[in-house]
Amino acid sequence: MLLGSYQLLLDDPTSFLRLTVLVAFSLLVAVTVHEFSHALVATGLGDNTAKRLGRLSLNPTKHLDPAGTVMMLVAGFGWGKPVPVNQHNLSHGQTGMALVAAAGPLTNIMVAFLLALPIKLGLLDWSAPALNRVSYVMTGGLPEGLADILGLMIFFNILLAVFNLIPLAPLDGSKILAGLLPRNQAQAYARVERYGPALLVGLIMVDYMSNLGILWGVMGPAVRLLATVATGY
Repeated sequence: MLLGSYQLLLDDPTSFLRLTVLVAFSLLVAVTVHEFSHALVATGLGDNTAKRLGRLSLNPTKHLDPAGTVMMLVAGFGWGKPVPVNQHNLSHGQTGMALVAAAGPLTNIMVAFLLALPIKLGLLDWSAPALNRVSYVMTGGLPEGLADILGLMIFFNILLAVFNLIPLAPLDGSKILAGLLPRNQAQAYARVERYGPALLVGLIMVDYMSNLGILWGVMGPAVRLLATVATGY
């Protein structure tokens, strides 16, 4: 994200700092509610591992991974600290694990829709952020500033949800898919799931080195659709 805004740093350091604070705050909210919801659903389904380790909390410091946070700020993708879950303690077994995994992305989408209500109701104008808009800074009055903040928070909640729904380990989508597949297919999928992290990292590296935009080509339509439904724009 901020890696693509280096020109703004050179041209207008104050605006770059403002952008950094806005992006950091938006990511902080999105990651925190995402990981908290995993812990909440796991606890509700009978596994107290996350609760025992202090992860059933809305304290952001409980959920931030230092390296993942830096990557999110700099490159626009990253990760939070995974919530520990003991599947054997969960009600409904593998299906329970799928519910725990789905809780994160679904909560991000719900938060985005709640944040979009002032825009949906016409109280604020929709300020749609874009990763290639390095001039995305608060330059207007209070309504415009609020619209900028909400725009980024809505965007990052939706982006985090859609990214995590990709069915590649260690993303939530892989656990959701494993929980929905019949037993035989789930076992076959488990054998190839271990290659997920390497495939994901490889895909991200190819995207950045070649500028092909493969990930955004997959995620973009879903992100735009959810933003349109949420805001009415």
